[in-house]
Amino acid sequence: MQVWFNCEPGVQNRPPRANDKFRIGRWKAVPYNEGVNWLARHRRIVFAAVCAFWTATTIAGHFFAQVPFLSLPWRSEQGFEDLLRREGRKTPTRDDFVFLGIDQSSLEMPPLAQEEVAHNRAFQLMTERAFPWSREIWALLLDRLFNAKARLVMFDLVFNPPNDGDLALHAALDRYGDSVVIGENFDTQNSAQLIVPNATLIPPPAEDDVRVGFVNYFNDPIDGKLRAARFFTSDRQLAGLPSHPSEKRYASLPTRALIKLGRDADVIRDERDHLFRFSSADAYLPRPLYEVFDPKFWHANYADGAFFRTPGPAVHLQVLAAASAHEFLRQTTPRVMFGLVLGAGLGAWSLVTLLRRPLFCLVSILVIGALYLAIVRISYDRAGLLLATVPVLSVFFLGGASTLGLDYAFERVEKLRTRRTLERYVSKNLVKEILENPGGYYSSMRGSRKPVTVLFSDLVGFTTLSEKADPEELVRHLNQYLSHMVGVVFENGGTLDKFIGDAIMAVWGNVKSQGVAKDAKACAYAALGMRRELKKLNDQWKTEGRMTLGMGVGINQGDVLIGNIGSYEPHERLDPTVIGDAVNLASRLEGLTRIYGVDILVGTSAAQLIRDEFYLRTVARAQVKGKTEPVDVFTIVDARDSNLDQELLIWLETYEQGIRKFRERDFTQSKILFSRYLEFYPEDHLAKMYLERSLEYEQEPPDDAWDAVEVFYKK
Repeated sequence: MQVWFNCEPGVQNRPPRANDKFRIGRWKAVPYNEGVNWLARHRRIVFAAVCAFWTATTIAGHFFAQVPFLSLPWRSEQGFEDLLRREGRKTPTRDDFVFLGIDQSSLEMPPLAQEEVAHNRAFQLMTERAFPWSREIWALLLDRLFNAKARLVMFDLVFNPPNDGDLALHAALDRYGDSVVIGENFDTQNSAQLIVPNATLIPPPAEDDVRVGFVNYFNDPIDGKLRAARFFTSDRQLAGLPSHPSEKRYASLPTRALIKLGRDADVIRDERDHLFRFSSADAYLPRPLYEVFDPKFWHANYADGAFFRTPGPAVHLQVLAAASAHEFLRQTTPRVMFGLVLGAGLGAWSLVTLLRRPLFCLVSILVIGALYLAIVRISYDRAGLLLATVPVLSVFFLGGASTLGLDYAFERVEKLRTRRTLERYVSKNLVKEILENPGGYYSSMRGSRKPVTVLFSDLVGFTTLSEKADPEELVRHLNQYLSHMVGVVFENGGTLDKFIGDAIMAVWGNVKSQGVAKDAKACAYAALGMRRELKKLNDQWKTEGRMTLGMGVGINQGDVLIGNIGSYEPHERLDPTVIGDAVNLASRLEGLTRIYGVDILVGTSAAQLIRDEFYLRTVARAQVKGKTEPVDVFTIVDARDSNLDQELLIWLETYEQGIRKFRERDFTQSKILFSRYLEFYPEDHLAKMYLERSLEYEQEPPDDAWDAVEVFYKK
């Protein structure tokens, strides 16, 4: 039976050669009269639909940010960008920026000697009452810092409600106006109401004064995190209205500071939020404010004021540092971003469609994903470009994993379908070996010698029956018989080698061996199973009024040549089979079943291997056509674990004694033993045959060369 294989499109159908690499996905094993299934034919379309689904779903998530799962890639994108900010290149830390903080130690004030407080106006102000202190202290701070040659002082304080010391601070602001910036604040909880320094400090309109800048940073509306700085804003922008020439603009605290430092060119003049590259988290740690006024710390920590140049709060300092170094970040434009997402979907489809090796495809997906991450990191560090990452990789990995999973599922279904189809024509164990270990199978079938057990079965008198029976009925009858017999072979681990008309050739140990003895016993169990199945079929056919059938089975064990036998050219038709003397003997033994009137005959080597599990009965010492040496032939009575009639076993021993006497030329005694046996089993063909020969040889003994061997000159 020939099974062809359907290979890649555009390649002519042919059976596999021994050196072909059988690979699921590359070779699609199918019977020659069937095409691949619908999914396999439209595999690329199905994969394209899957990748398109993930691409469309991810893009939709960008426009529906409130849908929890749909927007997950875009929400996660912000988290990934934060990771880049933490792990990627930082804006260099400016050692000329200092952050003075009103920390807990400044609020509580450490224990001071009376002399220290009495001679220090700042300490008197800080200890006489809790924060907020008199604003005179800020005037003292300005004097202290500018006397130390600080270039700029920024207050992240608004100074809105009047307080004592306002006059002193007002005078200080006037003295150092070119180097001081104080804050104003938009109260976002109350319609973005502007809160400015009180009129005593800065005359109205304070928001227009170059010494005042807004301190607000506008966090990301999705997760509330600070990632960007806005250098200018307007009343209409804060109200959510479109821009207009009549709008009032406000400058931020860092904007005022950059201008006063002579860095006007670093100020971005629009009203948008600009992502910037942060410095390290510990770049501008706050220093306790009170230390500035303590002579001990002023000398030890600040070198009597030489340390100071441009103090300011941490976030403002981060913005100043980033703006000065032009360390602003750019996000991927929507057009490029969506293009990358579409490209990711197309890339996933291309990989799974073109790279049909699942493991290679999986590794490629992981490698490409890693390369993209490397490109993202390089783009961030060197160009300040935040390439869209999570949505792109989500589409790529989801598309790749889904299509790869579907491809695997399709192949499994196709493989199962192929296996079931092939098993209708080839042995299950052979199909399993071909599909699961093609390299080993083809290597083993190039030619090797192995010990196997061979079974031949044939119908008795079927040729005569076929001449009289209706052809259609005969084929149905034969197919029913063969189906049951082949099923028994498969159940016992045999390989169906071929059908020869109504005959069956099966082999144990050629594809995979369980051991020489186990292979022979499995074959014997198969023969007994065929005997039982035929009896059931005959009983059924009798009730249906159909003809019954007889069967002969020959079993032999020995070394054979295993290989792909056939013609490589021109049609490359090969048949995996076994050839050799042991095979021929099994076939001859099957033919002898008609002569000896038994349904199963077993050769000597097989009989020795199965004797411990089966009751055997001696049949003859025969020399078949083509053999120069005789062999002892046996028939299988039944398995030893069966419920065999014990009386039969006793009388079979009488039969065996008769055989021994017959071969010892004691024909009188053998006649007596066979006669006793026939009293209980009068229809036994073998006993009758040996009784007749015993009587014949008793009257006319054979010559001295006689050795009880029967020589057959015909098959």
